[in-house]
Amino acid sequence: MSILYSVLLALGIAVSLRTRVKVMMWRSPEAPNRLAKAITQLVGTAGGIYISLELLLTFLGIPENIWNPSSVYFIKPLAVFSLIIAILQPYGQKIWETVQGRSV
Repeated sequence: MSILYSVLLALGIAVSLRTRVKVMMWRSPEAPNRLAKAITQLVGTAGGIYISLELLLTFLGIPENIWNPSSVYFIKPLAVFSLIIAILQPYGQKIWETVQGRSV
């Protein structure tokens, strides 16, 4: 089952990177390496979300063993959740821009 989740996560990353590259293609006239920029954006977004969620859960006083189990998984569940949100971010942004464009 963990292999299936890993494959789905890898496919999500690939599709998200492809979408980010396409979005950046329209933003700037020339970019030396759009894939590297897309990877940097994805990792930066996921990292920011991870830090924010960790600080929020710590601030709320939720015990760490609930959201960060010791060694049950090979990666942290909170990090995977952050990465999933970062993968979905460009699609949410497209939907938001479509809604904003129609309402104006």
